[in-house]
Amino acid sequence: MTRRGKAVSGLALTTLVGTALWAWPASGDDHDGHRTDQARPAPSAPDTPAHHVTGGTTAPAPRTIPGLSDAARKQIPAESRQVLVVTGQGPDAHDSSVVLYTRAEHSEDWRPGTHWAAHNASRGWTKDHHYGDLRSPEGVFTLSDAGGKLAPPEGTKLPYDRNDSFVAHGTGVEGEPLGGAFDYVIAIDYNRVKGSSPLDQRRPQGAAKGGGVWLHVDHNGPTQGCISLKPEVMQELLRTLDPAQHPVVVMGPAGH
Repeated sequence: MTRRGKAVSGLALTTLVGTALWAWPASGDDHDGHRTDQARPAPSAPDTPAHHVTGGTTAPAPRTIPGLSDAARKQIPAESRQVLVVTGQGPDAHDSSVVLYTRAEHSEDWRPGTHWAAHNASRGWTKDHHYGDLRSPEGVFTLSDAGGKLAPPEGTKLPYDRNDSFVAHGTGVEGEPLGGAFDYVIAIDYNRVKGSSPLDQRRPQGAAKGGGVWLHVDHNGPTQGCISLKPEVMQELLRTLDPAQHPVVVMGPAGH
């Protein structure tokens, strides 16, 4: 479905950091920034199901989502049937692996999809994110709204704002061009108003806590706070994520 949002001015303020020109948004957003030589992170092995006896027969126990802390598991809403897990290689690393886990209605058996390489913020992760810290926020967040400079892929289910204001300026952390980074965007519901365009600049927790943290198209370098994936992966996620299945993202370093 398509929602036309009011045009919002793009990234406004640029700051020179070393030799890289950063595209700092005037509103305190943290969206932007992969290396072309990025190594594909090794997939994490899924949990091996134990077996339990039911009615005299042995059946595999439901598969859980591996690699999550108990605290993270408890934050996943009971109604969620799509969980996008973003696992950073370390607390200060900017390379990640992303897997979409799904389960059937009335089932507790989580099934993993493809492992995708991704980038997170250049300085890694934080449990107390603030604007400009160059770290991605850890936690469990709903995925409610999408948008982009390009029209939504056929079959997109999330509300989608096709808007020319999805434009990145300047260059990324490693000097790479940002062109096309916002062709497709899925807003991560961190410090934002759900049910609005990803371009909405309202920050319920205040501007100091940052915002504009998105899933967006990778530009071969680390980001300012977002998670970036190859364009074909963003297209697949837009075709797959379904509001009726209450999708969430669980993101942080390995072991979070």
